[in-house]
Amino acid sequence: MCRLMGFVSCQPETFAAAAGANLSEFIDLSDIHCDGWGISAIEHGAKKTQLNKAAEVARTSPDFESAITNTSTDGALLHLRWATAGIPVSEKNSHPFMHDGYTFIHNGAVYPKDALDPYIADQLRQYILGDTDSEKYFYFLLTEIKKLGLIEGIKSALAIIKEIDFSSINAMILTDSQFITICEHDPDRKPSWAGDGYYDLYYKITEKDVVVASSGWNQDGWKQLPNHQILVVDRSTLAINVLAI
Repeated sequence: MCRLMGFVSCQPETFAAAAGANLSEFIDLSDIHCDGWGISAIEHGAKKTQLNKAAEVARTSPDFESAITNTSTDGALLHLRWATAGIPVSEKNSHPFMHDGYTFIHNGAVYPKDALDPYIADQLRQYILGDTDSEKYFYFLLTEIKKLGLIEGIKSALAIIKEIDFSSINAMILTDSQFITICEHDPDRKPSWAGDGYYDLYYKITEKDVVVASSGWNQDGWKQLPNHQILVVDRSTLAINVLAI
């Protein structure tokens, strides 16, 4: 189980500028979500991308401090990993994953971890480098997106996954034109130690950016994204649309 954050903005900015003064509280969640961190960025309307990740505790990682301080962009994702039992802690298993103009982060688990294998296009299997159900979830989404387009492909993939066993398939997908957050989880399958609302996602909108993040830190004034919904942000205008799954 993990923590997610993503933003898109009119002009390049850092995570500190996007998230606000309470960003340190979010980073402190890596004391529990301690099995790796990752940051990815894709510039709006451009091919320029960035990916940094490591199997380290974010709060005490010098590489994380450098990456989050020096990432100034108009679109980025941040992931704090807590590994699913039985899946190794390693850099290749750390999120985000990136392929062909898409980058992706996930919180939750699909059971068993190879449940999506039959649904992934043969030409995409070669790009799977790690051991996680999350990476397979990403390439399954890409399979459906390539067949049906971005939004319809995501909806198709989620409909199939909902027939399979999962705790949460909360996720964020960033491209050079869209920022999408998926909120789909079973609240009763949160970790035993976690309080109510562990899987909840919240977002805030300003004139300059849209930011979405997992719960567990001070998000006063943010709006909750309801379960079974997709938040779609057009990066050209920062206009949002909330769609039912």
